[in-house]
Amino acid sequence: MIDYTNILAVVEPERENQPAISRAIELAEKTGAKITALMTIYDFSYEMTTMLSGEEREAMRQAVVNERTAWLKEQLAVYGQPIEATVEWNNRPYEAIIKYALASQADIVVKATRSHDDLRSVIFTPTDWHLVRKCPTPVLLVKEHDWPQDGKIVAAVNVGTEDREHAQLNDRLTTIAQDYAKLLSGHVHLANCYPGTPLNIAIEVPEFDPESYNASVKNHHLEEMEKHSSKYCIPLDNCHVKEGLPEKVIPQVASELDAELVIIGTVGRVGISAALIGNTAEHVIDELNCDVLAVKPEGFESPVS
Repeated sequence: MIDYTNILAVVEPERENQPAISRAIELAEKTGAKITALMTIYDFSYEMTTMLSGEEREAMRQAVVNERTAWLKEQLAVYGQPIEATVEWNNRPYEAIIKYALASQADIVVKATRSHDDLRSVIFTPTDWHLVRKCPTPVLLVKEHDWPQDGKIVAAVNVGTEDREHAQLNDRLTTIAQDYAKLLSGHVHLANCYPGTPLNIAIEVPEFDPESYNASVKNHHLEEMEKHSSKYCIPLDNCHVKEGLPEKVIPQVASELDAELVIIGTVGRVGISAALIGNTAEHVIDELNCDVLAVKPEGFESPVS
């Protein structure tokens, strides 16, 4: 079950409204958790004050922090909820968020995404991506909408894998989806994709039968999905196994279902590995137009300490 005690909501001063606060309040009302609103700030003119003494620079920095803290408390007062206000001075917002989440033992980080009105889609900022890759705490990226009852909650699983870590992550994602379904009076759906026939093999090996190969792969994933869904008593009608890449299949399923929330596992690959191999989860998230809960595998260690 979802037993949140500490929710960390990220406030963005440039926004007129704060969907992260609204979603955090919704979760807090259902779980009894306390909410901390965190805003990160940095004034780059501070870099130009090196001629001042250390005391003068600190006084300048503290004056800015105090002014922004007062502003934040004013903004939070309109919600009529007991929300703690915290302002962190850091020119790398994601570092401040992750460090605060770790220090405060937050159960979840809630952050709003930005809508792109012309395309009716969502834009993810560099801070969003850093949190998805490096934050060990689950990160909920939210849009400006309600979570209605009887909504659809999609867990993006990879049932065709023989990798133990991925299998454990499948179990974790499915369990979290069921917990959210209970919390929100929603319904769990599982989405899984499988690769199509490799064209190079079909061309280079004359005796290769692509139809037979494709049917075999599909049946394998269907069988594994049936095993996984039965383990969690999820109806097969709520299981979606489709051919294609994850970044196409998962958003397609979410769109067809009009899902409220997609839960996805992220391995948090960084550095050269991320540049060369890429992060599948990020490609999926980038195509989604609904709330996303990004979850790390058990034992994940953040590069931010």
